[in-house]
Amino acid sequence: MATPKEYKYSEDHEWVKVEDGKATIGITEFAQSELGDIVFVELPAEGDELTTGESFGSVESVKTVSELYAPVSGTVVEINEGLEDSPELVNESPYEGAWMVVVELSDESQLDKLMNADAYDEMVDA
Repeated sequence: MATPKEYKYSEDHEWVKVEDGKATIGITEFAQSELGDIVFVELPAEGDELTTGESFGSVESVKTVSELYAPVSGTVVEINEGLEDSPELVNESPYEGAWMVVVELSDESQLDKLMNADAYDEMVDA
């Protein structure tokens, strides 16, 4: 399992990729492999506010439904509408094709509370 080094990670298995004050958020390869075949993804609407640690949607697999927790706070400026018709992208491409939302960060210092790739790998290997 390759964990992209340039991303940040939450204890809830979300990844964050930051560019120009915006955070793209998805779930990690480890998370999707634990969930199994993804059959439905529920995401917030553009304009919704996310608050760190609070649920912003869910992922449904053949095994279970899992909440998505915001790793950072901010305003949703884009959602991955492709996941509505193709939720299996989460299994196939968790870091590229299956990003979930893009958020305009309200406080970039929140990124300091997230893990780097090495710390995340240590957590999931423990």
